[in-house]
Amino acid sequence: MSRLKQKLDIDKIVFIGRTYEEYMDMFALSEEFVRRIRILDCPAGACSFTAVGRKKGFEITSCDIVYDHSVEDLRNKGLEDIDHAMEHMEKAKNNYVWDYFKDIDELREYRASALKDCTDDMREHGQTYVPVTLPALPFKDESFDILLSAHFLFMYADRLDYDFHEETLKELLRVSKEEIRIFPLVDLEGNKYKHLDKLKKFIMSRGCRVEELKVPYEFQDGADSMLKITKVE
Repeated sequence: MSRLKQKLDIDKIVFIGRTYEEYMDMFALSEEFVRRIRILDCPAGACSFTAVGRKKGFEITSCDIVYDHSVEDLRNKGLEDIDHAMEHMEKAKNNYVWDYFKDIDELREYRASALKDCTDDMREHGQTYVPVTLPALPFKDESFDILLSAHFLFMYADRLDYDFHEETLKELLRVSKEEIRIFPLVDLEGNKYKHLDKLKKFIMSRGCRVEELKVPYEFQDGADSMLKITKVE
């Protein structure tokens, strides 16, 4: 018998996303590679990777804790959060590398573009935006070839303890057939996740290969590497 879950209070989350182009760089992906695999974006937030990828014929599924809210609520929340984030970004500009985006106005355009693409696609293809509550995922074993996880696990290490990271990684490994890619490896203050070596040993104990790889994307200062986990048969 399934349990009824209380709906997440949308005021307690931030609904901001990255663009398809950012994803390709954050995870060092090529369109030739993406074209031939099944991908899960977890958690996906307001990112446009699934929306733009779908138009290119790619097989991508998004999941996030907020997806049981209406598209209109999420779009309004996203617009409010972009405004709020840009105000704070102005005060913390020195924590960022202004190469990928030339200024805050351009950053705002990218964030608004991702939100629009995401919510437009949700209206048309809502079945591929799946509500989840980590560390549990409602997918069968090895449902996806590659799993991408951006700006969550290590970013919020101050509120997600080590046990949560282990349990989540076990679940991500269960639903992925080949790889998991996680970006970035730092928290909100730019510090590298302090239990990363311990987590690597845990992942390797499960028969996987783990690599830290530089990627062609750095916006938050020092956030220019991803963790690539490869399942070894």
